[in-house]
Amino acid sequence: MNDIIVAKFGGSSLADANQFQKVKKIVLGDERRRYIVPSAPGKRHDKDYKITDLFYLCHAHVQQGISFDEVFKIIEERYKQIASELNVTLDIGVYLREVKRKIAEGATADYTASRGEYLNGLILADFLGVEFIDASEAILFSRYGYLDSEGTKKAIKDKLKNVKKAVIPGFYGAMPNGEIKTFSRGGSDITGSLIARDMEASLYENWTDVSGFLMADPRIVDNPKPIEKISYKELRELAYMGATVLHEEAIFPAREGGIPINIKNTNAPRDRGTIIVKDNGDKDLGNITGIAGRKDFTVIAIEKAFMNAEIGFGRKVLSVLETYGVSFENMPSGIDTISIVVEDSQIEGKLDKVIEEIKRQCNPDAIQIIPNMALIATVGRGMARTVGTSQKIFTSLAKNNVNVRMIDQGSSEMNIIIGVEAKDFEKAINAIYHAFA
Repeated sequence: MNDIIVAKFGGSSLADANQFQKVKKIVLGDERRRYIVPSAPGKRHDKDYKITDLFYLCHAHVQQGISFDEVFKIIEERYKQIASELNVTLDIGVYLREVKRKIAEGATADYTASRGEYLNGLILADFLGVEFIDASEAILFSRYGYLDSEGTKKAIKDKLKNVKKAVIPGFYGAMPNGEIKTFSRGGSDITGSLIARDMEASLYENWTDVSGFLMADPRIVDNPKPIEKISYKELRELAYMGATVLHEEAIFPAREGGIPINIKNTNAPRDRGTIIVKDNGDKDLGNITGIAGRKDFTVIAIEKAFMNAEIGFGRKVLSVLETYGVSFENMPSGIDTISIVVEDSQIEGKLDKVIEEIKRQCNPDAIQIIPNMALIATVGRGMARTVGTSQKIFTSLAKNNVNVRMIDQGSSEMNIIIGVEAKDFEKAINAIYHAFA
């Protein structure tokens, strides 16, 4: 492992010239920060636009035969203002004209959307006085549109082996024919993680507008405690249930390389943030790491006597969901019962057909539909070895008159998922948080 830090800066960290100044101070503050990965400019205020959204709008206008001049003018003015206020030597207008021409000629949605990072990267590299490396030369996709992990590793090593410091835009790479291909939204996190892995960095910093993860959503719990350290597995559990600060796919390359990830705040760089590590250990036995949850679920509860003795019953139920293109979140079961938890968006317009097909194929004794459900995950690595964790959770809920409709504990014993009525969602999260905080 090399004494190198890869630093990725999100859209809020590079929204305007003032934010660029903060980024420069952070980068120059530690000479180990050698490879910088920028996102496209984000919102400067609530009524502002994200540049990537505007680029997508440009592409949509071209597809519909509508002029995109007015939209592109907003993009153009934003970049020119940043470049002018930073007094960079780069003539950003040249690059803007080239991008506009290609969009007008029918460039793909991926090419168009990726230009936000590309243009921001050009400005940042000039401002920092370091080399600019186009991500299309370092992040490689197969001809089928999947990340070419081994090809990317070789390309990154080849491009950066003799480069002391560089800016590499996030979010995109290239197919074998040179066509631009993007990751899903927020994919700049993945770019940074890949560079950290392939350059065998000692740390991957992900700079954003929050000081790491909190034990609970601050919109629900008043002033929740920060999470100083969390394992990759714990983070995956919380991210899956809605705690999103880092693109969840960004975890894998860093985990593969055994590289810790530090979530930091560009606006409060002295804050410790959250460090994500391979193994958090069991130092905090008795405590939990965090709580996260989501609303808008429906539970399909199926009952049938001697279900446990009927070979293939579960397979038949799941095959019905597959037939109608419905994925499920959880499937807690008993001797004579199975409950299928699905997102409302998955089952919308399909529920009646799914129920009829389950009845036809499985011949259950009863099916109950429970709408307006919410799932809450309580996550912590030390939970498996701690007596009384479940009791704490359910006692706190009972004291706050929250009825638990479903319970499921993962095989890793790292989380306990409960289902409650949507109206009790916020109350339940507060109850659990205060039982452990």
